[in-house]
Amino acid sequence: MTTSGTFDFNLDLNDIVEEAYERCGVEVRTGYEHRTARRSLNLLTIEWASRGINLWTIEQGAISPVPGQIEYDLPVDTIDLLEHVIRTGTGQNQTDINITRISVSTYSTIPNKNTTGRPIQVWVDRQSGATTPTGVNHPKIYVWPAPDNSIPYTFYYWRLKRIADSGGGINTQDIPFRFLPCLIAGLAYYLSMKIPDAMNRMQMLKAEYEQQWMIASDEDREKAAIRLAPRDTFYNS
Repeated sequence: MTTSGTFDFNLDLNDIVEEAYERCGVEVRTGYEHRTARRSLNLLTIEWASRGINLWTIEQGAISPVPGQIEYDLPVDTIDLLEHVIRTGTGQNQTDINITRISVSTYSTIPNKNTTGRPIQVWVDRQSGATTPTGVNHPKIYVWPAPDNSIPYTFYYWRLKRIADSGGGINTQDIPFRFLPCLIAGLAYYLSMKIPDAMNRMQMLKAEYEQQWMIASDEDREKAAIRLAPRDTFYNS
């Protein structure tokens, strides 16, 4: 008996919506039902951004600091920064130096924010990314000290970005295939809160969603070894 030899199974938005409605015990019959499911799906992936680190949404970026400038925009779809360094040099001579993240309280107490030098601290200002009459509220970083002009610096960062919107009916979703069961279970639970005939299934669908989330999130984690070393402590006698 031979296998298919293919490994590309996926579901487009129409299939996901149909499967979720079937778990609620109803069929998709109108355009409104599809539209409300798409809205719930977008809310679901926003919830995932608040649940923890989704590894497939990590993206590297870089900013070239301008001497004397302390404020820089991040991409508008940035949720948060995970890691960041200041890089000096290039090629075999490059050096990455850790830059410490500080809170707004710590940043606000720095007496002279225009002091220049190699940046050693950064405050991440997590703005909404919303468009307002005056422009876009980009997430930002504020570095201290302000970069000097002694050598070129590059601020490298690893960010969490938003999961792409659900889109139309024929596109696939911005998730790994292994999260499909969780996505469908979550959408079915969200829909059960809006479909009167499915409310008797709500608790069951919620329990299934939480179980699928636990399975998917436990798999979607760093698997590198962690090494813990004791720290010497010295006491004055």
